[in-house]
Amino acid sequence: MPSVAPSLGAWRQEHDGADNGTRRNDVEKRCPVITQQIASQVSAYVTSALASPSELLAIFAATVAGGLQVSSSFVKTMVPLRWLAVLSNCGFLVYGVLHPSFVMALMHGVLLPINCVRLREMSLLTRRVKAATNNTDRSGVWLRPYMKSSKRKAGEILFRKGDEAEHLYILVEGRVDFPEIEASVAPGEIFGEIAFFSPERRRTLTARCGEDCVLLSIDQSTVRQLYYQNPGFGFEIVGLIAGRLSADAARLRAQLGEPRPTA
Repeated sequence: MPSVAPSLGAWRQEHDGADNGTRRNDVEKRCPVITQQIASQVSAYVTSALASPSELLAIFAATVAGGLQVSSSFVKTMVPLRWLAVLSNCGFLVYGVLHPSFVMALMHGVLLPINCVRLREMSLLTRRVKAATNNTDRSGVWLRPYMKSSKRKAGEILFRKGDEAEHLYILVEGRVDFPEIEASVAPGEIFGEIAFFSPERRRTLTARCGEDCVLLSIDQSTVRQLYYQNPGFGFEIVGLIAGRLSADAARLRAQLGEPRPTA
């Protein structure tokens, strides 16, 4: 009796091959049809857009907004990034209103004022930082709104050598002496800032009131809060300390009789 299995397997292979061929032919026939449909839809959309000025403006606004959105991916600084975000929001908002697409209009209508507020904040912060870096006043006048006033009697010790630095001072009236180096602080000068920011936070000199004094003081907690909240304040502090260190170095060179180095 002849075997049926080989003939059955051959029949299945022929049947599968025919099905695959039929499917391939169907796909090949459908691809041009789909392409033609897409092309006709695009052509109809472009024709209608060109016929309607508002639709043409909407497409132009969306294209520009999309380009700005892509450009923002390559920006590293915050102010230009916010500007690109604002302009992009305006473009998509115009598209959402004219197209119309109310979801897009609503989303970018909400994002636009947020980005405008952030842009204003960053611009003000940048101006404050620039003003702080250009400020040459190292007298500490800008610190006074944050300081507390107190009166001290002549002979009173403000702090001793080795004490922990807890306050920074400005002398308003009177005289403060440093006995170890036989030096004094005149009214309007700031003192105590070096130890205040040193790693050890220990006083290197003793401060004693040579006369009845009026002092302004600020503690470390307040300085830290101001530093974190306002970078301009941080620049002022850095400039103050740098100026005091430069003055101390110049005074030491003068005492040693060394010539002043030139950069």
